[in-house]
This record gives sequence, C-alpha cells and structure tokens, in this order.
Amino acid sequence: MPTESMLSHVDAAQQPRMVDVGAKPATRRIAQARARVTFPAEVAAKLHAAGYVTPKGAVLTVAHIAGVMGAKATAQLIPLCHPLSLDKCDIAIRMEGDEALIDCTVSCRGSTGVEMEALTGASIAALTIYDMCKAMSHDIVIGEIRLIQKSGGKHDVDRTAPDLDAIPSHPPS
Repeated sequence: MPTESMLSHVDAAQQPRMVDVGAKPATRRIAQARARVTFPAEVAAKLHAAGYVTPKGAVLTVAHIAGVMGAKATAQLIPLCHPLSLDKCDIAIRMEGDEALIDCTVSCRGSTGVEMEALTGASIAALTIYDMCKAMSHDIVIGEIRLIQKSGGKHDVDRTAPDLDAIPSHPPS
C-alpha cells in the first residue's frame, strides 16, 4: 500500500487531500506544456487556404483565448489543485504541416508549481481547435500533451532538447 510520502494527494487513510503548501517558500514558478493536434491532410489544406478561419470564427485566435482561460480556471477543473494568481500565461500556436503545436507557458510567484495550469491551458486550446474544426472531420486527433519544462520548485524539469520535436507523437507501426 502506498505511503503518504509516495502520494502527496492522499492522507494516511488513503483519502484525497489538498496538499498543505503554507510552510513552503514562495518562489518564481514557471512551467511550459505542449499539446499536439493532428489534422487529416485535406483538412489542414482547407484550414491553411482559409487563413485558419471557419464558420465558427478565427480558429487559432479563439484557441489562444481559450487556452488562457483554461489555465486561469485550473483549480476549478482539477479538484486538488490550489487556486493560483498567475502572473503570466502565454499561448503560442504554430502550424507544422498537418499539425498544430500549442505551447502554453505560465508563471507565478507562489508556494506551489504551475505545471497543471500549463497542461490545462495547452489542453483547452487543443480541445477548442478540435471543436472549431470538427465540422470538417472527426478524424482530427489530439495527441501528446506533455510538460516541456518547469522551474522554481523542488524539482526542475527541462525537456527542451534540440531534437524534442523530432520525437514522433505516435510509435512507428
């Protein structure tokens, strides 16, 4: 049976709990997450030709706003996350071939990290792209959603190796 130290979000009786971060020092916390949306080739071509505007509106602009809103609402969506006052939330969406790569970078000064906010922002932006484009195809795939980097806490993460984008989003068949 897992011990309390192994799983920070359960107590000794294995009941869910919000971690007490009151004694932790406030530091600058930064996290970046990435989501990948893959379009069928014909849908990607139509989107590109239309300037990424569908009858629902400007796809990338709406996804950008939705990603910021998602990051800000993380504590309302993920039950044991602390509500954070974010200092910054940047969403960058770039098209590479038939894929949209969404990067969400979030920062705050606090006693707990912002990786869940970055992951949520990237996820909500990806879901918004799907929603705005689903009339063209239901074969759009929201692929990997992953933490790219985080800093300012007990454990820093950095997956920004130059060949990160060369890693296939799906294992070869």
